[in-house]
Amino acid sequence: MINIRNFCIIAHIDHGKSTLADRLLEITKTVEKRKMREQYLDQMELERERGITIKLQPVRMNYKFQNPKTFNFELFTLNLIDTPGHIDFSYEVSRSLAAVEGAILLVDASQGVEAQTITNVEMARALGLAIIPVLNKIDLPHARAEETSRELIDFLGVKPEEILKISAKTGEGVEFLLQEIIRRVPPPKLLIGQTSRAMIFDFEYSSHQGVIAYLRVFDGIFKKGDELKLHFADQKIIAAEVGIFTPLLRPTEQLSAGEIGYLATNIKRPEIVKVGDTVVSFRNPLPALSGYREPQPVVFSSIFPSLGEKFEELKNALHKLRLTDSAFSFEQEADAVLGRGFRCGFLGMLHMEIIIERIRREFKIDLITATPSVLYEVFGKDGKSRSVFSPSQFPDESEITKIKEPWLDFEILTPQAHLNKIISLSREYGAEIKNTDLFGERRLIIKGKMPLRELMRGFFDNLKSASQGYASFNYELSGQREAQVSRLDVLVAEEKVPAFSRVVAKDRLEYEGRRLVEKLYEILPRALFSVKIQAMAKGRIIASRALPALKKDVTGYLYGGDRTRKMKLWQKQKKGKQKLKERGRVNIPHEVFVKMIKN
Repeated sequence: MINIRNFCIIAHIDHGKSTLADRLLEITKTVEKRKMREQYLDQMELERERGITIKLQPVRMNYKFQNPKTFNFELFTLNLIDTPGHIDFSYEVSRSLAAVEGAILLVDASQGVEAQTITNVEMARALGLAIIPVLNKIDLPHARAEETSRELIDFLGVKPEEILKISAKTGEGVEFLLQEIIRRVPPPKLLIGQTSRAMIFDFEYSSHQGVIAYLRVFDGIFKKGDELKLHFADQKIIAAEVGIFTPLLRPTEQLSAGEIGYLATNIKRPEIVKVGDTVVSFRNPLPALSGYREPQPVVFSSIFPSLGEKFEELKNALHKLRLTDSAFSFEQEADAVLGRGFRCGFLGMLHMEIIIERIRREFKIDLITATPSVLYEVFGKDGKSRSVFSPSQFPDESEITKIKEPWLDFEILTPQAHLNKIISLSREYGAEIKNTDLFGERRLIIKGKMPLRELMRGFFDNLKSASQGYASFNYELSGQREAQVSRLDVLVAEEKVPAFSRVVAKDRLEYEGRRLVEKLYEILPRALFSVKIQAMAKGRIIASRALPALKKDVTGYLYGGDRTRKMKLWQKQKKGKQKLKERGRVNIPHEVFVKMIKN
């Protein structure tokens, strides 16, 4: 066990984690050269296409290291966990950190320390991990290696010689980094060592072996056939198989203390297995490992199949996605207009976007997606409170006494030149700026609070625009506060469309109402009769436009003669359109829902 090193790579998004993992796999010859491809550990097509890591991926590497004292070569086992960089997947990062003894803190030399970098370091420090600061992309002509080094020295309190400089793309300095991992990351320590105990940091599902749990073994030995128990689920299991990641699953005889591997459980109900749970011996169980908590969704949206007969297919698709993503949740619901669907919970807007895109690509199901919302606590006049996920289920204004909503603490790291624009933008989104401090030589860190619902209104995109792409943003939930919001409904042909409903700040109701009506007026196809588009809030219409009917020249075939014949035809057409208006229903195409939600 003294020759085992467990570590992960943490960084802000797009700082080169997956590229560095590729170089480590090449140098250790874990993957044959002919099989190597970019972002090797990113298994999903979406991950490679977007250039981001969505799901963590462990891998075991072997490396011969020359002992400086004996000059003999010793074989070391290096267990790497490649983690996502986007803030939506910070829970996966926290579980990865709990499974290792060290972390490579990767920083883009051209970008410097970012907001997410700070959060990752705080999590790593809280767990007492050895942190190796590494500057990446030093080969870029616009790299600011010296300035970024000074930021790391001030931020981490390290010496200049402790900061490694590499290019993950070219491989420069990567083998020396491997050697430093062996030198700086401590070997695993036994906590008690009397019997078996391990932590689940991820899982996948196999139709043959059930749930396959990804484990970090802290105590004892796990073998095939062992009688084990999931501590928090209080579920007995028999180890059907144990093994390691190469990065493909490879069975082994046993997993010992300090190792990272997998355990096939034969459990066919994936909701039983939770990330963060402790696996212990059934007959002689040790106490659970600390830090267990379930990921909590913060963004909610209702999704419906565009074709009603696809409901069962959508249900099966969601169940399959849940098998590989423990943070995704859903429950069935029904809507008078859109039919049967599901209310889904996500970790953030990117997480939502990824899930919806996977449904469309992998399962070939077209979706209607309602406007995303947060979880509100609504207090009624009867003194009771209830949780409301969907804007369409918001009670009428007359029934509400108070509403509470989630708020978040945020940090923005930006060059000083963009400070005024960012302060102004933050206030537009209801943010409260707490303080602004210098960070390094040319940048500032802005700390404040804002409602989570405002973050979903395109704050991040506008922040990038205001800072010309240089600002980075990080946040964490900080509890609930009273909200000044109302439900805004959209009516088409005097019929409410729940998918267009949204919860809006009271001081923005009229602006948002007009904006929604104008947008729908532009993209809704015209019908054979005039269609009224309205926005309604607080029991009154606050914006309205009439979409004119399609025109048909019913007198085109007539020529010459008395005008009376034309007038009769016009009157007949007018009466027909009036009947259509009274009896007809407007069919809103799927593309309209997509465009409305995107905007």
